[in-house]
Amino acid sequence: MNAVVSMLDLTPRSLVEERALRPPTMGKIRPGIKVLTRAMQANQQAVDLYNTMVAAGDSYETIGKTLESKLKLRNALVPKNVPYFVCRRSDFSNPATADEITRMYGEDRGDGMKLYRFPVMFAFDDWLRNVPNEMAVYTTTSRQFFSQYGPDGVRYCKTYAPVERDERATRVRRSFGGRLIVHRQDDDIPDGKCDPHACPQYQARKCNLSASFLFVIPEIKGLGLIELPTNSIYVLQKAYGAMQTVALARGRLTGTRFWLSKREFDITRIDENGQAVRQKQMLTVLDADIDLGALLDGADGAVPALEAANQAVALIEASGETHVIDQRAADPTSESTGQATADSVDYEPHPSETLEDKRDRMTDLLHRLGLHLEERQQDVRILGQYRYGRGWTNKLDQVDAMNRFLASALADRTELEAEIASAVQSTTFV
Repeated sequence: MNAVVSMLDLTPRSLVEERALRPPTMGKIRPGIKVLTRAMQANQQAVDLYNTMVAAGDSYETIGKTLESKLKLRNALVPKNVPYFVCRRSDFSNPATADEITRMYGEDRGDGMKLYRFPVMFAFDDWLRNVPNEMAVYTTTSRQFFSQYGPDGVRYCKTYAPVERDERATRVRRSFGGRLIVHRQDDDIPDGKCDPHACPQYQARKCNLSASFLFVIPEIKGLGLIELPTNSIYVLQKAYGAMQTVALARGRLTGTRFWLSKREFDITRIDENGQAVRQKQMLTVLDADIDLGALLDGADGAVPALEAANQAVALIEASGETHVIDQRAADPTSESTGQATADSVDYEPHPSETLEDKRDRMTDLLHRLGLHLEERQQDVRILGQYRYGRGWTNKLDQVDAMNRFLASALADRTELEAEIASAVQSTTFV
């Protein structure tokens, strides 16, 4: 018998479980690059070292530290906004993951393979767990101040409590369970509340928004989420709006394929003279290729059978695209209905059938077998990968094989249900 351990029991059983659960991350995709400052570009040694390390795939943190240690150049790099994302080997626990992401989703627009747009899926239905964010002040070694919301809904400024010293020893007292977090209470922030208008660090541009998207990329293997940092409130607001729209329409965020890309926007900022000026800036955009109108229409009634069947195929296809079958095939008054029934059991593909035609036939078969229902869609996906492996929906012979199997189940579904049960059991952790 399979032993299933509930992940919802919040009673701690270990020192590890006493601490807040943090999703593991396996790598980071950057929203931009860093380049040498204008002053540093006049230093040929710095230029050569920078170009060599960039070509080798080193992270910009490593490049900055190397410039400082070897050439005694501090703050030699500045951020630069670009129309693509940066996916570097050094930013992943498994460097091959970065190569795989670029290979699968990169584009060559004349300057090599770059990551301009790629799909993501979120692990949580709570948008804040998918995009954690805070106002924070960082020193060269650690985080100094950061914002957190209290139970009363007020945003507070937090910091770490001073380390206590042992009265009988010169060393500091050991801290169990991490550093103690307390309200910031000093002359600048006496009440502990996070008020950027009164905060000297914010006014000095030392305190800024710090946020990260946490997601998985379809078809990319690895035990952990991928992080994409941002410090733009515009990006955060647009992402929040996109997630809330999908959540209201679908009832959840998990299971939806979103897309991340870069787009140029006109944004307004206040210059040093207090005047509002507009400038163009490349921002990260979160979008989803979904028919929002169809989702909203379906909220007031049952999903039409044809749409439900298309959703089932969309779930199991690697591309995530829905292939809509010909409406005449689903119309009981259509002339083709008799033929569809006649060939349901003894299915043989026509030599002229395209991959699209075969997928359309599979959509119809899934509907007729009742496998389009939401509670059965995961079973279909598992069955397909169990029998034929990943990417099978893009291979003509394997789609034909699945269609034959489904068609034979129209007469007797015993073998189909047994195969599904075996496939599901094989993917269950014992």
